Amino acid sequence: MNTRTAPASAPASSADRPDIRLVVTDMDGTLLDADGRVPEGLWPLLADLRRRGVVFSPASGRQYATLAHLFDGADDGMVYIAENGAFVVRDGTEVSSDPLDPAVSARLVKSVRQLADEGVDVGVVVCGKRAAYIERHDPAFLDEVGRYYHAHRLVDDATAVDDEIVKVAVFDFGSIERTTAPALAPFADTHQVVVSSEHWIDVMNHTADKGVAVRRLQEHLGVGPDQTMVFGDYLNDLGMLDAAEWSYAMANAHPAVLARARHLAPAHTDDGVVRTIRSVLDI
Repeated sequence: MNTRTAPASAPASSADRPDIRLVVTDMDGTLLDADGRVPEGLWPLLADLRRRGVVFSPASGRQYATLAHLFDGADDGMVYIAENGAFVVRDGTEVSSDPLDPAVSARLVKSVRQLADEGVDVGVVVCGKRAAYIERHDPAFLDEVGRYYHAHRLVDDATAVDDEIVKVAVFDFGSIERTTAPALAPFADTHQVVVSSEHWIDVMNHTADKGVAVRRLQEHLGVGPDQTMVFGDYLNDLGMLDAAEWSYAMANAHPAVLARARHLAPAHTDDGVVRTIRSVLDI
């Protein structure tokens, strides 16, 4: 980490203001408040960013449909980095994707079924471009799935869905790092196995990552790392922090994220993303 600063004070003049053209932010624990809501201050800020020609991009393990639902009506020109970077969409058009081999998805589903048979309180979500597919139908699991997968379908066999699969996610009602992560560790030899929260773990192609998605988006938009501002709080955000010179860890971030980011922003409970963008860009 090169510098550790709170949000910069407003630049003395527009000449001192960084030429930011792309702002990318994680959602849970970063942009969203303590109740999981988009902060009210973001809506007018999005209009200000558009007027300046700055592209705003939520980057999340959530699916595209969920992100689009959260920003419905305010997403003109916005880019969604969904499924931890495995599916990127702008104005309803795919920018990039990195589908999983269906055989790998099937092996993951079977591994989770085995964990469940052994008594682990766990469920699998097969994440396609059109919807998320789940075999476990109890209310407690459906409630957790519904928070992150707005478009989900109950199926009898998640190994046989008719969709392009971009990610397989697993929810563990216990500690993901103590039970499910070790069971899925063999997949790390060939795929990304990312702990995205205390209870969720995501498996994607090695080439699928928030950082890879940000770099592809930079190329698509013609912007550089010095024109990119990124915010994150958890381990699945590490890759995208490396893609931006203006990388911010939230004050509530995982220690590894605090160590990797160049700058420090206030916690998500203190409106850290909105405050920092306004301060650094003098809006």
